[in-house]
Amino acid sequence: MKKDYQYLVDLAFEAMANAYAPYSNYYVGACIQLKDGKTIKGANIENASYGATSCAERNAIFATYSLGYRLEDIEAIAIVSSGKILAGPCGICRQVLSELLPQEAPIILSNRKETLTTNIKNLLPMQFGKRDLV
Repeated sequence: MKKDYQYLVDLAFEAMANAYAPYSNYYVGACIQLKDGKTIKGANIENASYGATSCAERNAIFATYSLGYRLEDIEAIAIVSSGKILAGPCGICRQVLSELLPQEAPIILSNRKETLTTNIKNLLPMQFGKRDLV
């Protein structure tokens, strides 16, 4: 049976309210569900030097690791946006998630109009990772 992650999507929309996006006006929120029941939120934070911008999902995953959690502690992540169409993580975020998120962990994407559940294996086939560096 599939788990209902609507509560995680709702928490990600709460996180989106904290986004700082004065340049793009594109707001993103993320929330990670940990196996111990805790949740960790992130929001996108823009910078006039666009390369210094940090996406919501990276902020959430980095906060998770900064608190001492690791890949095996993560159950799922919800990523939501203010966009008119359903959007997935950018390329940099997909790369980060491919190493720091369990391969089969649900990734729930939503924009209030539609929701899609996937995983990093589907979002980033042929991943570049640790095994490529040996």
